[in-house]
Amino acid sequence: MSNARQSRPSRIIPVAPADRRAPGRGRSSPRRLVVTLTAVLALAGASGVTACASAQDGVDPTQTAPTSPVATAAPTPSPTPTAPPLPPSSGQMVKVTTIAGEISPKSVVASGTGLFVAQNMMYRHTVTVYDAEFELVATVSDSVDLAEFGISGHPGTSKGAPVEAAFMPDGKHVYVSNYAMYGQGHGAEGSDTCSANNSLQPSFVYRIDMKTFAIDQVIQVGKTPKFVAVTPDGKHLLVTNWCSYDMSVVDTATQQVVRTVPLGKWPRGIAVSPDSATAYVANFGSSDIAVVDLATGDVEWIKDVGRATRHVNVSPDGQFLYVTCNSSGYVAKIDLEHPEGPKVVATVATGTQPRSSALASDGLHLYVVNYESNTMSVIETTTMTVTQTLPTGHHPIGITYDPQTANVWLASYSGTIVVYEPAT
Repeated sequence: MSNARQSRPSRIIPVAPADRRAPGRGRSSPRRLVVTLTAVLALAGASGVTACASAQDGVDPTQTAPTSPVATAAPTPSPTPTAPPLPPSSGQMVKVTTIAGEISPKSVVASGTGLFVAQNMMYRHTVTVYDAEFELVATVSDSVDLAEFGISGHPGTSKGAPVEAAFMPDGKHVYVSNYAMYGQGHGAEGSDTCSANNSLQPSFVYRIDMKTFAIDQVIQVGKTPKFVAVTPDGKHLLVTNWCSYDMSVVDTATQQVVRTVPLGKWPRGIAVSPDSATAYVANFGSSDIAVVDLATGDVEWIKDVGRATRHVNVSPDGQFLYVTCNSSGYVAKIDLEHPEGPKVVATVATGTQPRSSALASDGLHLYVVNYESNTMSVIETTTMTVTQTLPTGHHPIGITYDPQTANVWLASYSGTIVVYEPAT
């Protein structure tokens, strides 16, 4: 795997945080419209007039001396097929069902096309796949023979530890990070308390084909990879490496790491701007957000957002960031277009240790898991107020939003996935 040049020294963007505030199914699919035009031309022998010209100009070829040309109306253009509108998100959710079984999900992620994947780490060594009717459709083992993917030094079977996932824009493939690898030549297991100078071995990201449910790519990245994100244009896979203190930038076409960006202590969540140009990365070991230029690898910083920044979402228009701050116990809203520069414009307390979060497709609601409170908070993003707090299983840890149904799927270490739907 080749790595390109390292990024240039970073530049700091100081931020003055705003005052901290307490909290105050059916599916439809787009139809493909096919229009077929059949033209039947009767040809008669009028000298000097071709059938093509007749059809184009509106001249009857049987009339050798027409008194006037015959005008024809321009054909009515066929309507452009459009996808049905997405359902609106809701500030009030109700429980639909609980999914259990041989799972211990660290995360759950929606494809946007009706499938969902849960990553069961080293607890089950699997990725489980569900459909929109909450049925298990596949269980994917994390066992691979790395030699089959051209990777030497690990003879026999290697196992992974699936932790987070990110779909390609078309939903046909999903990338899954492995917290650690198990087998010959992999060394010690990853650790959340690692320092930059450690003896851990690099780990791998798998790509799963969502048609065959087979692992079809294995890509070496850094040490203890955690969060993964795919740029909206599908050209790059971004992976934060917890114990390497950096982020791998992978070219999805070549499967190669093209850049490694140093980020400091314990990089975690990633959000990408709608134009695929910028990545915003949370650093759990700080109070800051890294702003990474994906074309150059240059890094700037939004400082003093909140202690232990963990998860980042970007609004659909690219103007706002929503950041969970694990140790501060709140979610921060950052205005990236503020006249004074990127600025925290609001915060809202949710619970103890807010961790993963999911932003609705319309950007109007944010759904947050509070790890030690065993709750989920629903935030109205315009006013940054909590509109609902729901009890969850023990240690909720993963969450995703389904744009097709406006449902929210929540994974917890109780060994369950709970699905919520809008109350109205």
